[in-house]
Amino acid sequence: MQPIIQSLLDTDLYKFTMWQTMLHRHPQTEAEYTFVCRNQPGYPLGELLGEVNAQLDHLCTLRFQPEELAYLRSLRFIKSDFVDFLRIFELQREFIKATADGPTLVIKAVGPQVHTMAFEIFVLAIVNELYFRRADQAAALAEGRKRLQDKINILRAFEKEPSLRNPFEFFDFGVRRRFSRDWQTEVVTTLKQEVPQYFKGTSNVLLASELNLVPIGTMAHEYLQTYQALGMTLRDFQRAALEDWVQEYRGDLGVALTDVVGMDAFLADFDLYFAKLFDGLRHDSGDPFAWGEKALAHYAKLRVDPQNKRLVFSDGLDVPTALKLYRAFAGRTQTGFGIGTNLTNDVGLTPLNIVMKLTGANARPVAKLSDSPGKTLCNDQTFLAYLRQVFRFPASA
Repeated sequence: MQPIIQSLLDTDLYKFTMWQTMLHRHPQTEAEYTFVCRNQPGYPLGELLGEVNAQLDHLCTLRFQPEELAYLRSLRFIKSDFVDFLRIFELQREFIKATADGPTLVIKAVGPQVHTMAFEIFVLAIVNELYFRRADQAAALAEGRKRLQDKINILRAFEKEPSLRNPFEFFDFGVRRRFSRDWQTEVVTTLKQEVPQYFKGTSNVLLASELNLVPIGTMAHEYLQTYQALGMTLRDFQRAALEDWVQEYRGDLGVALTDVVGMDAFLADFDLYFAKLFDGLRHDSGDPFAWGEKALAHYAKLRVDPQNKRLVFSDGLDVPTALKLYRAFAGRTQTGFGIGTNLTNDVGLTPLNIVMKLTGANARPVAKLSDSPGKTLCNDQTFLAYLRQVFRFPASA
């Protein structure tokens, strides 16, 4: 077997930042994560079951190495006690199970959240790479290199445009849906070499450490969703999650995710206190232009200077879309663009739209009410209806 995951750093930075917060604030939380494929694969993913289980067996033998721990310790927002925890940490095979329901691949991770939350990105990278190993590798890589060069050419042409007040900066967010580990490495290395004036980092902690790039990431949906099951009034879960984040990081990692129950409900909680404490906001569903205008209008209402804030866009971006958004907003605020699948799996094949989402915590359902149709995921329709009612979210989403 050729192992896909060879380092526990080969994951997104926000897994560590959320992990540290939950370890410090709510270490007793039990969680359930569920794998879902949202599109029709070219062949049944259930055919990969044996290989997936072999990869999971290998994954659970990995440990953080001394040089990896030293790198994490060098990040000023990572606490020494968390590194000490990671020193003795090992993924437990008993907490994750992969089966097949006919043609469907079923993967669930169930157990203490501080032991199960790390599985997500590894599972997605494993399934993706196994799936695409059946493709013509030489043809895919040739097409991928051609498309990568096309992106670089677009950026070089953009360099001739008049400058706006704030610079264009983009990042690699492509671990979870990459064609392969080696291809992501090649893409990130190439972008660092060819367009360093625009390419400013990666969410992949391993590549950041190896290539001397800035590791990028703050929080994901699972962090805020967990607070739906921690005992406070449901209406208050976002404020509680944001407050814990502020207390944990004390000014670091200040970009808040806005779409767990929709942008409007988020802004209702994002008052002057949070608007001053957080450096900016991240878009991950819905119309990005409308979202950006709402964000700027909210800052204006609070009399907060948007030039001191940042809007980060990360929903299904490609380079041309990122540049359109930059032209629309960079004269008024700082911007950043996280590009995932279109960087690390643009090789002429149809990517898998796979996720591994938090679907329960402490024996209670949790949910995300997405601003994009089709992204809402919840196994409990009664809770979903209640969540929509509490946050006045339209039932059509």
